[in-house]
Amino acid sequence: MTNLWSVAAGLIDRHWEVIDVVLVTAGLFIYVGASHGLHQRRHPSAAIAWVLGIILVPFVTLPLYLAFGSRKIAASPMPVGEPRDMISSGGPRAAATHATAARSLQLGRAMGLPEPVPYESLNVHESGEGALESLRQIIDGAEHTLDLCTFLFGRDVLGDEIAERLKQRARAGVDVRLMIDGIGIYLGGYPDVRSLREAGIEVVRFVPPFRSPKRGRTNLRNHRKMVIADGLRLWCGGRNLSAEYFEGDRRPFLRRTPWVDLSFDVSGPIAAQARIQFEQDWAFAIEKLPAAIEEPEPAEITASNSAQLVASGPDRPDDTVHTLLVSGGFTSQRRILAVTPYFVPDPSLLTSLSLAARRGIDVDLVLPEQSNHRIADFARHRALRDLVGSGGRVWLYPRMIHAKAVIIDDELALVGSANLDGRSLFLNYEMMVAFYDRKAVRAFAHWIEARRLQCRPYVARTPSMLRDLAEGLLLWLAFQL
Repeated sequence: MTNLWSVAAGLIDRHWEVIDVVLVTAGLFIYVGASHGLHQRRHPSAAIAWVLGIILVPFVTLPLYLAFGSRKIAASPMPVGEPRDMISSGGPRAAATHATAARSLQLGRAMGLPEPVPYESLNVHESGEGALESLRQIIDGAEHTLDLCTFLFGRDVLGDEIAERLKQRARAGVDVRLMIDGIGIYLGGYPDVRSLREAGIEVVRFVPPFRSPKRGRTNLRNHRKMVIADGLRLWCGGRNLSAEYFEGDRRPFLRRTPWVDLSFDVSGPIAAQARIQFEQDWAFAIEKLPAAIEEPEPAEITASNSAQLVASGPDRPDDTVHTLLVSGGFTSQRRILAVTPYFVPDPSLLTSLSLAARRGIDVDLVLPEQSNHRIADFARHRALRDLVGSGGRVWLYPRMIHAKAVIIDDELALVGSANLDGRSLFLNYEMMVAFYDRKAVRAFAHWIEARRLQCRPYVARTPSMLRDLAEGLLLWLAFQL
């Protein structure tokens, strides 16, 4: 009997060994095939983590890779009969009058970004109150269409107000569409979607995590924020539609302290560019071809009135925002001024900023003293030590600051939804707007500088061996989170 059990155990062991070898081999083939076939460029630490995981624990890693491993996907094709140039929003190319803008425009064209277009009436919101008042005006002023995209929609005093205003516009005959990220919808308290739909509002969740047919896309979140009225006015920036991003919520048991954030509104053809991007995102979410949109009328563009939509994410073949930032660091001539809630850059971005500081460029980075993500706060210190050691200056703001903007040489401002971390720059669907005229750049720089004056300088300290090891391990794993 003992011999029989030994033989059976041996057969079972060999059986599982064969399964293990087959699974590892299949997993590696899947990884290599997907990486090359879908152009899934990854940070080296991410590639090493996936390969080691597939080899060592294939039963766990392979299902995780199939669910979360994809980073780039094909964008929805344009409608039949529509010119491919619709994405560029028409108009002649802007003639840059300074080197920084010229390099950015050249890179943008190489990556297939829309051409710069004119804009009008730029309004940088100085506070949450100003941002909310602008949002109210844009929503209430919509006459034909109203499109909103947000990562989360709060079940709070702000979310309730915006929901009611959207219902009023829908009942007035305006076509209202609301797109909320499939994960973010749970983070704000889950809005009353049923009442919104009953009022005539189309509501779509972007890749729901539990019911999505898009396998391998669960880890790709839509972090873009935009409100577009009639294709003519755009409200944009870092704010989600939740109380803490505006004035907070003072109601008992629901108290939310307001954060400091940056948003703006603008009108003109740049709003039409944003609507084209919204249409593509909406089509992907509902798995249909994007609707045809009339492209803006060509208009004369000069360096004093041009802006450009910079979408980044799985629907773009290139990591557009990351590329522009790295290039800006290497080619900057005077200064780099940035604000972000989370700073966990990849080595190439950190190198470009550090070398800029070593070249004598004024590099100033504004961060919250303590953000809402403790892991990001812990992981950021290695990069901050390198940046400060190279001559850069880091400023810690006493409150949670959620703004996302980068100013380069007083000639380029990138403002929108992207954080300076791996998830925003390589995984999320993000949207920035590049402003090329100095008046706009000065307005955004003034906003950041006003907050920087309230900061204290970051002082780099030599970490203990244990902390250094913990930081390295966390950074090795952070790209997967």
